[in-house]
Amino acid sequence: MLNSKKYGLALFVLTAFTLSSVSPSTYAAEESARPGVAMAQAATRFVEGLDHSQKLQATFKYDDPERINWHFIPRERKGVGLWDLNGAAAESAQALVRTGLTAAGYHKVLEVRSLEEVLYLFEGGEEAERRAKRHPHRYYVSIFGTPGAKGLWGWRFEGHHLSLNFSVENGKIVSSTPEFFGANPGLIDAGPGRSLRVLGKREDIARQILKACPADKQARLWLSKKAPKDIRGGGVAQPVVDKPQGLAYADMSTEQQSLMKTLIAEYLTAMPATVVRERMQRITSEGMDGIHFGWWGGSELNQPHHYVLQGKSFIVEYNNTQNSANHVHAIWRNLAGDFNLKAGK
Repeated sequence: MLNSKKYGLALFVLTAFTLSSVSPSTYAAEESARPGVAMAQAATRFVEGLDHSQKLQATFKYDDPERINWHFIPRERKGVGLWDLNGAAAESAQALVRTGLTAAGYHKVLEVRSLEEVLYLFEGGEEAERRAKRHPHRYYVSIFGTPGAKGLWGWRFEGHHLSLNFSVENGKIVSSTPEFFGANPGLIDAGPGRSLRVLGKREDIARQILKACPADKQARLWLSKKAPKDIRGGGVAQPVVDKPQGLAYADMSTEQQSLMKTLIAEYLTAMPATVVRERMQRITSEGMDGIHFGWWGGSELNQPHHYVLQGKSFIVEYNNTQNSANHVHAIWRNLAGDFNLKAGK
């Protein structure tokens, strides 16, 4: 565990990075009324601003296998890296990323990226090796197909603890999954009033659902005192799912049901309104009653834990077991199929 003095330095570093990465127009409007069109325009500007070598790195055919070659771990990636871009090219890359997020979502992306600077400061090893592995600009943009108002194309923004994947057809977002956010450290605590938990609400609301469970139903919701080591399906093109486990919404108390709605809403805060509406329309049409919530691991802060939220159209997996339960992985996946593909492909 990092001491409070080091955490104070870490908090200063990530705050400075986050603020320096926000352009004056970032929060001028929550989002475009038609984000698929805005994505096409931003992606076109982005590609046009690259030099020849960068274009070769950044662009792929829509059906290139690279489109589904996703992961959230630190590894070598294709695409063009933010750390290779300067000036207008760097700005256009950030502008493209903003089209796929709300203002709150973009801020969360900046916070996740800023944690790389924290890891660089405190991990062991040679400085050059640490810097090559841990950098808030070691994130990559990839374009699949030809962006435009007509036709099918896609894009990805990815690096350690971030994977945002979109497919757009005729100006409409037709796929927005897998959607992955992670945080390491999950908590930076530099003392009273000086702490940051990038994904803290995703943990706190879920724990409230656990603790609000009536005693006679707790065994159905709290499935094991031992948590799995990680989420399932990391780097796999389609979600790994079993029969829904845990307690169904229909069997929850009124308090738990309210918290379930709050938890789902928290997972939707990063996505544009059109994506949120589409996801919620599916959930509403299928009915909330069949959504299950299951918890594994300890019930208290800093105890390894894991939960799954599963409906007919989606699955959320959350894991916080590494680094003394201070390392979060969280993902939203589409059970009909991620990457604009049918499940199983």
